Amino acid sequence: MPTVNPRRWWALVVLATAQFMVIMDTSIIGVALPEMQKDLGFSQGELQWVFNAYVIAFGGLLLLGGRLSDLLGARRVFTAGWTVLIAGSVGAAATQSAWVEVVGRAVQGVGGALIAPAAMTLLMTLFAHDPRELGKAMALYGAAAPAGGTAGVFLGGVFTEWLSWPWVFIIYIPIGVATLAATKLLPAVAPRRGAVDVLGAVAVTAGLALAVFAVVRAPEVGWGATQTVLELVGAGALLAVFFVIQRAVREPLMPLGIWRVPRLGSANLAMTLLGAAWIPMWYFLNLYLQQVLGYGAFASGAALLPMTVLLMVFMTAISARLLARFGAKPLIGGGLLVLALGLVWLSAVEPTGSFVVDVLPASLVAALGMSLAYIPAMMAAMSGAPAEQAGLASGIVNTTYQVGSALGLAALTALATSQGAGRLGDLPALTDGFSAAFTAAAVIAAVGGLITLLVMRTERSAAAAPTEQPERTEPGKQVGV
Repeated sequence: MPTVNPRRWWALVVLATAQFMVIMDTSIIGVALPEMQKDLGFSQGELQWVFNAYVIAFGGLLLLGGRLSDLLGARRVFTAGWTVLIAGSVGAAATQSAWVEVVGRAVQGVGGALIAPAAMTLLMTLFAHDPRELGKAMALYGAAAPAGGTAGVFLGGVFTEWLSWPWVFIIYIPIGVATLAATKLLPAVAPRRGAVDVLGAVAVTAGLALAVFAVVRAPEVGWGATQTVLELVGAGALLAVFFVIQRAVREPLMPLGIWRVPRLGSANLAMTLLGAAWIPMWYFLNLYLQQVLGYGAFASGAALLPMTVLLMVFMTAISARLLARFGAKPLIGGGLLVLALGLVWLSAVEPTGSFVVDVLPASLVAALGMSLAYIPAMMAAMSGAPAEQAGLASGIVNTTYQVGSALGLAALTALATSQGAGRLGDLPALTDGFSAAFTAAAVIAAVGGLITLLVMRTERSAAAAPTEQPERTEPGKQVGV
């Protein structure tokens, strides 16, 4: 019988705080972007790189972080991740240069890529003894992610309005130091022998970065331009090389046999589309509040606080019960469809709109959809993985969410810009661009919901019970896909 850690709930507080902060790092800069744009000289199109530099490094290196967590020990990698995140925060806060800001954000992303899968491995280690405790712990941990994303918008407003934009990065320094001091509460997970697939990590990260760069640049140089085509082809080639490497090396970054885990494929597809719809929603909603309705940084952040409250209450008090009663599939599919409904509502925003009529009810509906889908998708992706691949499964599901976020934001920024979102001061044009982005995000969420309801049925039937484990393989041994 697994050993019960008497300090496991205190350890969960440390892990949930880490998850909250890592995901908040993707959103806290949202409200601060207009001020950063003025001070550092970003163009409207380049501004998204402050967000995407973090997401690309985070999403592209999560698989490597999961592998390192399995090989070196989760607590050690968790500690290293916070050290890197603190270093990136110092650089991002102190810079007066746009490109150094982007580099600082990328370093933060590297730290996050080490923290997230290590935290998931530690959580599974702490609560593996009791499925009911594991479900409760996952609900609390899962709630920290979307709550951190939305709370970041509010806190970014507080710091930007009353202090200055560098404080959205300075805040990570004392919290990081406190977290490092609290790592003694975490269990020591024994490392195991193995090799690190550095070449695979470089290929997948470079492929993702090039794909996002191509989509970001396409509105400026043209979708049919030779440059855009070559960049997209190059991104596809790098990702193809990554999969070739995974088949060729003895100890791959992502053993392809893991995709035989029940529901892993459909759950990760759902997470990809969830990220592609949710992250652009709050990004453009924040710009609508500031650039169209004229809200200040603090008011804009406060306007999105109701979403945070709903997310926290629903995920901590209701989500786990619904998952136990109905299973993952209807919650993921239904949640994505509810998110789509909220986004359709938001697409009706007006240049002379109001928060109470145009934003509040629609944003709450969207948050409800996120609350329904996020934890069940995470649990579905993780539940069938063997213990020795917990870090890998966590890395994959977090990667798909971040990849969806980066590509979704890049594509919808390109769409919004083409529809008028780049014309600062022209309120009707800005509103048309934001409305187009909300509409496209609604389509993404609706497609994700329908695919989940159609496809996950087959994968669920492949698993006789939620606790069924796939055939285990020796480290480095490939299983046919």
